[in-house]
Amino acid sequence: MYIFLNDKIVPEPEAVVSVYDHGFLYGDGIYETMRAYEGVIFMLEKHLGRLGRSASFLKLRVPDEELIRRAVYQTLDANRLSDAYIRITISRGKGPVGLDPALCTEPTFVVIAEQFKPYAETLYKEGVRLIIAKTRRNLAEAINPMIKSLNFLNNIFAKMEAKERDAYEAIMLNAEGCIAEGTISNIFFIKGDILCTPSLDTGVLDGITRDLVIGLAKGAGMGVREARFYPEDIFGAAEVFFSNTTAEIMPVSKVEDAIYGAGTVTRALRDLYRERVTRYVEENRGRKG
Repeated sequence: MYIFLNDKIVPEPEAVVSVYDHGFLYGDGIYETMRAYEGVIFMLEKHLGRLGRSASFLKLRVPDEELIRRAVYQTLDANRLSDAYIRITISRGKGPVGLDPALCTEPTFVVIAEQFKPYAETLYKEGVRLIIAKTRRNLAEAINPMIKSLNFLNNIFAKMEAKERDAYEAIMLNAEGCIAEGTISNIFFIKGDILCTPSLDTGVLDGITRDLVIGLAKGAGMGVREARFYPEDIFGAAEVFFSNTTAEIMPVSKVEDAIYGAGTVTRALRDLYRERVTRYVEENRGRKG
């Protein structure tokens, strides 16, 4: 495996980051995950835009978009990958122990590309089980949810709860008890003929896949409601699914003790999503940084 580290491609054993890196010491950094389909990185511009937004909130100096774009495709090519999982990580960089960002003079920039391992088709056919985590989503006033940061301990606690209860994913509530999001996903459910999802003011990340799903639903003539919802709202839903970059649209069969149906709307949205991916790949084939 080859990794892009700072300014060049190196073999994975040489992709070494200092123990004094503030990403390691303090979680001071940002990241993005993406999928490549047939050598085309899906929604790359949106991911780079969000990466830049995260950096601006952290006052973190990062490489320009063109350099990042080239680095991503170089990493993909170096590993001879077509369908891949890609992660960009940028930390504050190496510096003396201490919280002051000024201690670090150069950020650390890493791109990882790995062969994408498809999710089992049975998961899409049968759905997965979710729980409502006791761990609450971080207050937006404490950590701005618009930052896709390396600080993930909150989500890890919720993921541990899911594993302890033999669930696939955990739904996190905010401090007010409203449904926020999953540990690495956005939550959707169907009530009547309306697609419901927590609004951004509940403290959720504005997922790129989330935005695409909302757009696809509206384009298909479906009503969409972004609002504050509570667990009882999702317990009374007809269908539930979550979305993220890698799983795309994943149906849910159970949340706590509530059981959901076959998911005809979920399947229809997943079909629309796959069509969008196919069209995007065709429109962007051959375009690289």
